[in-house]
Amino acid sequence: MQITIDDLVDFVRGAAFLGTGGGGDPYVGRLLLKQEMENGRSLTIIPPEQVDDGALVIPIAAIGAPSVMLERAPKVEALEAALRTLEAKLGRKADALTCIESGGINATLPLILAARTGLPIVDADGMGRAFPELQMVTFNIYGMKASPFVMTNDRCETVTFEVGSNHFAEQLARSTVMAMAGAAHLAIYPMTGRQLKDAGVPGTLSLALDIGRAIAQARRGRADPVQGLLDFLRTMPQPRHAVVLAEGKVVDISRETRDGFNFGRVLVQPFGDAAGEPAEIVFRNEYLTVRRGARFLAMVPDLVCVLDAESAEPITTETLKYGARVKAVGISTPPVMRTDAALATFGPRAFGIDSDYLPIEELVPA
Repeated sequence: MQITIDDLVDFVRGAAFLGTGGGGDPYVGRLLLKQEMENGRSLTIIPPEQVDDGALVIPIAAIGAPSVMLERAPKVEALEAALRTLEAKLGRKADALTCIESGGINATLPLILAARTGLPIVDADGMGRAFPELQMVTFNIYGMKASPFVMTNDRCETVTFEVGSNHFAEQLARSTVMAMAGAAHLAIYPMTGRQLKDAGVPGTLSLALDIGRAIAQARRGRADPVQGLLDFLRTMPQPRHAVVLAEGKVVDISRETRDGFNFGRVLVQPFGDAAGEPAEIVFRNEYLTVRRGARFLAMVPDLVCVLDAESAEPITTETLKYGARVKAVGISTPPVMRTDAALATFGPRAFGIDSDYLPIEELVPA
C-alpha cells in the first residue's frame, strides 16, 4: 500500500469516517503529514504478514477530548519523545509503528511519526474504528498489556506508567491527560509482530483510503456520494451491512467536556412537515447509538457515522452544528468486534447503555 501527498485528502476523509465522530479531527493530522512529505520524507506501509514475529511494534496515538485538540494540535516532537522514552524503558528500538485506532487524527499521527523517523507503519489497528478508552481495543481482548506506556504533553514532558490492569491504565491516563490540559500523546501497548498478527484488525489504513476514494469517485461522477459509499461497503471482499439510519436537519445538539471526554446528544429531524419524530444520536467522543423513540436503529460497536447530506463528508462530534443537513449511516463491525469478550469491553453496556448488543442487520435490514 502507498499513500502519496495526492492521497491525503481521500485518506483523511476515510479516517474521519472510521472515526465515527471521534478520534480527533484528522484535518490537523493531514496538514502535519503533508508537511513531512513536502520536506522530502516518505512512508513505508506494510501489511501485518510482512512483520517479523519477533519485531517490536509500538502503537502511537493522541489521548484527550477532541474539542481540546481543535485548539491544541499534537506535536510531532512530543510523539517522538513518547516513542523514544518507551524504547529506553524496553531496552530496544522499535522495528515498526502502528495505530491504536484507525479513525480520526489517530490514523494520521503514527504515519507522521513513521515519516519523521523512517520506521515502517503496519496496515492494522486495534479497533477498526475509534473508541474513547484505552482498554477498548482488540489488543486488550487478546490479553496484551498496555503497560509500560508513556504519555507526553506538548512541552515533551513525559510520564511513564507501569500498571497491572489495562482498565487501571485508562484511569491513570485519563487523570494525567486532565493535568496535561486535556490532550496528550501516547506510546502504548508495545507488542511483538506475532501479537499484532493475532490481535490486530488488519487492513484498516487501506480501508480508510478506499472509503475516501469511493466518496470522491461518486462526486466526480455526479452520483449521490452517500449511495456510492454504501455501494462500496456492501461489495467489499468482506462486505459490510451499510444503511442510512436517519436523514434530516440537526434541530438540537448538546455537548460538554468533562473527565477528558466529549459527551452529548443530537436530534435529527426528518425533512418535511409531517416526517415523524426525530432520531436521537448519543455520543461520548464517538457516536454510540441511534434510536427513534424507544427503538434502537444502531448501537456500538457497530459504526455510526454522521455525514453531510450532500457531500458525504464525515462530521465529527465536536464540529457538528445546529441546522446541519445530515445523513446518519450505520455500518456493521467485523466479527472480531462481536465476540462475548469484545462486547464486554466495548459493547453498549460498557458505555452505560441499558441494552444488550443488537446487530445492525437485525435492527435495520437492508
